[in-house]
Order: sequence, then C-alpha cells, then structure tokens
Amino acid sequence: MAAKKEEPISLDVCGHELRVSSPGKRYFPEAGISKLDLINYYVECEQAVVRHLRERPTVMKRWVDGVAGEPFFQKRVPESAPEWIQTATVTFPSGRHARELVPNDTAHLVWAVNLGVIDWNPWPVRRADLDHPDELRIDLDPGPEVAFSEVREVALEVREVLEEHGLRGFPKTSGSRGIHVYVRIEPRESFEEVRRAALALAREIERRMPGRATSRWWKEEREGVFIDYNQNARDRTVASAYSVRAVADARVSCPLEWGEVAAVEPAELTLRTVPGRLREQGDPSAEIDEHAGRLDGLLELAARDERDGLGDAPWPPHFRKQKNEPPRVQPSRARGAASKQE
Repeated sequence: MAAKKEEPISLDVCGHELRVSSPGKRYFPEAGISKLDLINYYVECEQAVVRHLRERPTVMKRWVDGVAGEPFFQKRVPESAPEWIQTATVTFPSGRHARELVPNDTAHLVWAVNLGVIDWNPWPVRRADLDHPDELRIDLDPGPEVAFSEVREVALEVREVLEEHGLRGFPKTSGSRGIHVYVRIEPRESFEEVRRAALALAREIERRMPGRATSRWWKEEREGVFIDYNQNARDRTVASAYSVRAVADARVSCPLEWGEVAAVEPAELTLRTVPGRLREQGDPSAEIDEHAGRLDGLLELAARDERDGLGDAPWPPHFRKQKNEPPRVQPSRARGAASKQE
C-alpha cells in the first residue's frame, strides 16, 4: 500500500500566510530533523539570522531531498514567487544578471526553507550598493589531516593581524571543519581591492605561521590551514552566521566570543543547541554593524608585498584571466610540461 501523502500546513508569518508542503519531511534523516523543525529553528532565531542577511542578495542552495540528496544552486528567484518577496539584481563576473532573494524577515526565511534551502549564502554587499562590499570574509579551511585545534590557533593569529591593522573581527564556526572571521568595513573599495586586502592578510599569517597556515591556492602546495582569500571575489558566497549546515548532525555556523575560540567544539553547536545558547548568552555578533573599519592598513600591507615582488595569486577558474595573475595551471602540470619541452 502506498504511503499516505502528508498534507501541507499553513503558517502566518509577518502578516503573510505561507503554505508549507510536507512539513514532516526528514531534511536530516540521521538526526531525525524535519523541514518543520528547520523552519521552527529559523523562526526562533530570526533576529540573529536576519542580522547577517538583511539587504543582501542571497543565493538559494536547495536541498529538495534533504541532506541525503544532491543540492542545486538557484540564483534567480522564480517568477512564481509571491509579490512581497524582496530581491536585488546582481551582475556576475560573466556579465550576466540575476534577480536574487533578499531575505529581510522571517517570512522570507520560511518561504525559502519550504523550497529546500537549508543554509544561507549571501553576497558581502547590500542592495543599495552592489559594487562595494561592506564585509571582509576570512575563511579558514583546514586540509584533510589538519586537526581543528590548528584552525583555532590560526583564527587567533588572524585576530592579532586584524587588530594591528585597525580592524575588528567577529569569529564563527563554519558549521563544518573550519572557522570564519567576518569584518565589517566601510563600503568604499571594489571587490578587487577587498580581495587584494584578504590576500595580503593571508600572506602575513602564512609568514607568521609557516607550515601551519597557507595562502597557496593549489591544493598540492598547501600546508596546514588554507586562508581562502578568493572568498572575497565577486559572486563568491559563504554560509552566513546562524545558518544550519547540510551535514548529518545539523551543525550551525555559530558566532563566538573570541574567548571561546581556543576551546570551541563545533559538534556542540547544532540546530538543537544554538537557540538555547542565544537565549542564555545572547549573540556574540550583535554589535558587528557598529564596527565598520577601513582597509587602508591591509592595502598598505598589500602594496608592500607587491613592492617586494609578490604579485597577484590565482583566481577561481570561472573568472577571466586577470592582468597580473600568475599562470592558472596546477604547478605539477606546469613542471611536467616544462620537462617535456627540455
């Protein structure tokens, strides 16, 4: 006998009646977490979640079969979206355009989760100025054999370098194996200049922590924790604060106090534990918008590196070749090609 089809439910959210199909659908089968559980999490944590999404164009990464299935990215809001859905039209490096979601309140969150969105991937810009980021993003990505304790140590060094250059970082777990540090900045610089500042920071950390941190783009050259400067290139997005990540135990990309970084255990920060943490401790990133700094110090560091002969570093593959970019070819392949010519 075929299983009985689950009836949809209606929720009244921010004055909008929203239909939720298959509310009991298991988005996280191992953890026993349903679509409705995920919706309830975002409703309960709405203020903290939206703080990091407000006015930002956001890519919808849809897991229509939950985390056991395969996701797809939907950059364009469907024509069937309700009239009240807010959007921004962004331009990609290719020159193409898309009308992306701007999740400004709980209703937007619920509407998108019903479509299979689990985590939120916003641009580092607000829709009032889509060409000048107001956020520098530092993504610490450990290699397969790197312990999380080493990621913590690199994060603490990031804090030191930022403060030396007049910037305040706000750390959070990535919800996977890494740590992110976000820095609010005045929206003055282009994407290219923000990426240039991120590359300078990555190289400075690499100098201070040789063998433990790296700015090397090619995986075969990396040692320790990779500082992914390219997350600041146009059209690159990172899971935002308080996003539930698409991993089996529903971990959350959770903001931290700097005093927590040295001992944090990401597995303890999940859909089930973070709402209580917010109620009891508040949001460590609540003041992030009050600390917008300028990139002058990091850009001076970039200029010094350039005077010392350090040029640009590789860009992501879908970007056009940049003027001062080194050859975009895997080093071992380049060496192999050179030996054959000899």
